Amino acid sequence: MPNMIKNHHHPIIDSTLITHDINTTCPYCGVGCGVTVSNSTKHSSQAVLVNGDKNHPANFGKLCIKGKNLADTLDNNNRLMAPKINNKEQKWSRTLDFVASKINQSIEEFGKESIGFYVSGQLLTEDYYVANKLMKGFIGSGNIDTNSRLCMSSAVSAHKRAFGEDIVPMSYSDITKADLIVLAGSNLAWCHPIIYQRIREEKSRRPSLTIVVIDPRVTASTELADLHLQIKAGQDVILLNGLLNYLDKHGFIDQTLLTSVDKVSGLKQALKNAKEDSLLLENTGLSPKVIDEFYQLFANTDKVVTLFSQGINQSKQGTDQVNGIINSHLVTNKIGKIGCGAFSITGQPNAMGGEKSAL
Repeated sequence: MPNMIKNHHHPIIDSTLITHDINTTCPYCGVGCGVTVSNSTKHSSQAVLVNGDKNHPANFGKLCIKGKNLADTLDNNNRLMAPKINNKEQKWSRTLDFVASKINQSIEEFGKESIGFYVSGQLLTEDYYVANKLMKGFIGSGNIDTNSRLCMSSAVSAHKRAFGEDIVPMSYSDITKADLIVLAGSNLAWCHPIIYQRIREEKSRRPSLTIVVIDPRVTASTELADLHLQIKAGQDVILLNGLLNYLDKHGFIDQTLLTSVDKVSGLKQALKNAKEDSLLLENTGLSPKVIDEFYQLFANTDKVVTLFSQGINQSKQGTDQVNGIINSHLVTNKIGKIGCGAFSITGQPNAMGGEKSAL
């Protein structure tokens, strides 16, 4: 009889059913690393093995500690093996009838808008589709959202402002092709260690690669930084608008944009706001020397990638902060080209799938 991964009651996975390697995606952070699931019988024991997918463009076979321990999560210890109502185990048929009756009861008493679904950014896009069909198609309400909205709503809004839709204007391959990488509000070393390792290895190969970290804290990511801007919390818009003003004042903005400033939506007002905010740079808590060094690096480097995360997104002015990043990339044409772009690196592997499906 084959060895199985077991819980207290039933076998969950028979490893002998895995007859060939299966390529899938790690369900944890937004890097979305590729993993290969295989049967270890060829190694004299029977169990499920999880290894990095060497051909996957996100991680090229590398995994962080969460990905390396994925096989341990297949054991269903401490998980419900059957549905419960009032803490009593029930058959699925009765449970589904119970849930459906409660939904119908709520609709009858309070209307369709009384029902809401809160789903996960770790679901597959196909799962989102079914959940949306149930909520929008059958129940008839738009009350479905995903936890990835919390970490991405600012980026979504900013992308729509800048590009007209929620798109990502770069790829992973651009990160290691940049000459300047700016980490804004992101402790990449802890939250997205695979991408951080790729940057660290690239800097080891190419010491001229410059790393700037914008973060009030001293984190593991600052160890790699050539320049750390230890900004006061809540002052990112001032710093970013100051950068836009610097680019304008010193002639780094694409001249074709400036000559048609009245035709480029929002540019005139953005430059006006940037000039006003540049007078408030002392509020950032940064020295003029450090600010100027950062501005010069951005202005004089052709290939710039800005990676930003929750320190930028999760703020009452998060959308403005994201647009502050995108604006400087747009006016200098440091976007849509190899080694350039602004990239929100999120906490969910299918954050965008959740956002798109929930729209």
